[in-house]
Amino acid sequence: MAKSKEEISELISTELFRKGISNKYISVNQEISVITYHCKNETKRKLSNPEEFIQALTYLKLIFEYNYQPQHISINESVQMGSETKEADIIVYNESNNKIQIVVECKEENINERQFQVAIDQAYSYAQALSAKYIWVTSGIKNDYYEIVEMYSIERISISDIPKLHGSVNRYKYIKGEVEPQEGSKTELMLKFKSAHDALWGDGALSPTTAFDELDKLIFCKIWDEKWKDNNPKTKGEPFDFQIISYPEDREDRQNLKAKSELEERIRNLYAQGRKKDPEVFKEDIKLDKHKIYMVVQYLQDINLSKTDLDSKGLAFQSFMGDFFRGGFGQYFTPEPIVEFIVHSIGIEKDWKILDTSCGSGGFLLHALKAVRDEADNIYGNERGSVSWREYWHEFAEKHLYGIEINEQISRVAKMNMIIHDDGHTNIVTNDGLKNNRAIEIENRNLNFQDGTFDLIMTNPPLGSKIKADEVSYYQDYELFEKNLGITELKDRIVDNNNKEKWRVSQKTEVLFIERCYRYLREGGLLAIVIPDGVLTHSSSQFVRDWLIEHFRILSIVSLPHHTFAPVGIGVKSSILFLRKYPESLTKQFEHSLLQIKQNVKAEKITDRVQREERILTLYKEEFFRYSRDYEVLMCEVTNIGYDARGKEIAGSELPEVANKIKEFISRND
Repeated sequence: MAKSKEEISELISTELFRKGISNKYISVNQEISVITYHCKNETKRKLSNPEEFIQALTYLKLIFEYNYQPQHISINESVQMGSETKEADIIVYNESNNKIQIVVECKEENINERQFQVAIDQAYSYAQALSAKYIWVTSGIKNDYYEIVEMYSIERISISDIPKLHGSVNRYKYIKGEVEPQEGSKTELMLKFKSAHDALWGDGALSPTTAFDELDKLIFCKIWDEKWKDNNPKTKGEPFDFQIISYPEDREDRQNLKAKSELEERIRNLYAQGRKKDPEVFKEDIKLDKHKIYMVVQYLQDINLSKTDLDSKGLAFQSFMGDFFRGGFGQYFTPEPIVEFIVHSIGIEKDWKILDTSCGSGGFLLHALKAVRDEADNIYGNERGSVSWREYWHEFAEKHLYGIEINEQISRVAKMNMIIHDDGHTNIVTNDGLKNNRAIEIENRNLNFQDGTFDLIMTNPPLGSKIKADEVSYYQDYELFEKNLGITELKDRIVDNNNKEKWRVSQKTEVLFIERCYRYLREGGLLAIVIPDGVLTHSSSQFVRDWLIEHFRILSIVSLPHHTFAPVGIGVKSSILFLRKYPESLTKQFEHSLLQIKQNVKAEKITDRVQREERILTLYKEEFFRYSRDYEVLMCEVTNIGYDARGKEIAGSELPEVANKIKEFISRND
C-alpha cells in the first residue's frame, strides 16, 4: 500500500534519515514525494512506494553501520536474467576491484513469511547472475543473510550478518556489553510482534491462540536474555543467546539444522532459567520446534526490548494484543478511555495497595503504574532514567499492584504486559476472583491478598453471567447470596446454614464482586467498579442497593452511554460506581441503632411477625438514610466518551472534564 504524505513526513524525520540528508547521501524534494540517492548510479525514486523507505534505510545502514561508501553502492541497477532485464534493489561493489560484493533485496514491512521466502529466491537469482558474494534480504522487520560459495553456489548458507567494509563474517552479531541490539519504536515493535505471530500460525500448523501463547514465551526469553547484567554479570563479552549463531563451515547443512538445534537448546535454557525465578508466569514448556523458534528469533533478535522506551514497548504490546484478542476475547478488555477515566478520577497515591479482582489484560494496573511513573518523571525531571527515578516507581510496581484473573491465558497476557512494562507481574495470580482471600493465598502461594488491606480496587467484573450455588463451594461466604435479603435479615441471620430456604439458587457475578471487593478493602478504602444499570434500577435489585448504602459511602455514579462496551462485544448499559468503605465505627453505630430499634419495636408488642419486621425495617431505613442524606452524591451522565459503537475515535470526549470533577469531589470528601 502506498505511503501517505503524513506517513512519509514521519518516516523522513527519523534520526537515520536526517543524518543521511545532512551528510548529503540522500535528498528529498520540497513536496517530500521524491528521494534522490547520491550514490554510484545517482537515482531518483518515489517515496510513496511502500518498499522505498525500507530501501532508503537499508542504503543508509550500509553507509553508517557497515561503513560502505555511497560511490560503491548502486540503487535499482539493471540485471540481465537470460532474455529478461530486471532491477536489483541495492548492489554493493568491492572498492578495490569493482566486483559485486553484496546484493540486497528490500521488501515492504507487511509481507508474510511465504512472500519473504520468495524474496530470498529472487535475491539468489540476482546474486548468481551477478556473481555476488553475499545476500541480504530485508523487510525492515526481518533480516536474512547468506554467503555465496563458488562450489556451493545454489546452497542456502545462512550467516549471522553481512561483513562490514574490510571485515569478515562473524559467527554471531551481538555480544553482551559490547555490541547489543538497539531500541525500537512503537511501530517497529508492533510490526515485529504481529509478523512473528502471523509466521507462527500462518500455515495452519498452530491455532492463533496457541501461536500467541508461544510468542509470549519467546518474548519472555528475549527479555530474560537482555537482563544478563542482573542474571549473570560474568557473561560480559559472551554472545547473546537470543540470536542466530551461524555455522558457515557446515556447507552441506542446507537447512541450517545445526544452527537451529543449538538455538533451540539456548532458548529452552533461557526459558528454564526464567521459569525458575517466576514459576507462575508460564507453567508449560515451549511447544515450538527448532524451525519455528529460529523463525521467531529472526524477527526479534535485532531489537532490545529492555532499552526501548517503556511507553513505546508497552503501547506496541497492548496494540498488538488488542488487535489479536478483539475478535474472540474482547470481553476481557476494558476500553482504554474508560480505564484512563477511572484512574484519573481517583488519583493514584504511591503508597496505596491496589487490586483488580478481575484484571483481564491488566489495564487498570498498568495505568496505575503509568500514573506513578509520570509522577516520578515530574519529580526527577532531567534525572529521568536514574537509579532513584526507577526505584520510585519500580517499588510501586513490585509491591503495590495486585490482580486476579480466572482465565489462565489472559492471566499470562496480564503478566507479560507487566513484564514488558518493566515488572510488577509477581502479584498477578490465576484464580477465581470470587474465592475468599484464604483460598487465593493457599492456591497461589501468595500471602498478600488479605481482607481489609487494600486502599483501592478498580475493576470491571464479568457482566451478565451468574454463579450457581450448586457449582461453587463459596456461596455461603456471601451475604448477597442469601434469599430474601433485606436490611433486617442481614442483621438477624438465620443460624441454620443448612436451611435451603436461606440461599438463592444463583446470583449475578457483578453483585458478588461488589461484596468481595468490600471485604478486600481497608476501612476508608476506595472502590471503582463497572456495573450494569439493572443493579441501580431494577426493583429485584433493591436488596443490593440497600446493602451498598449500608456498607459504602456513595461518592459518585457515572452513567455511560449504551455503546461503551460495544467495541468489545458487550451491549449492556452500564455505570461506574465510586464508593468509599465505611469505617468500622460507623458500621458498629448502625448495628447499635438496629439493636435499639428492635428493642423499641418489641416494646410496642406488635403480634404479627410480618408487621413487626416491616416496622423494624422502616425505622432502620430511616436511621441510616438519615446519615446518607447528610452527604452529597456526584451524579454524572456522559454521552460522548471519545469513540463510537465501532470503536472509532470521535472528537469532544467528556471524560477528562468529568474525571477532574470527580477527582476534586473525592478529595473534598475525603
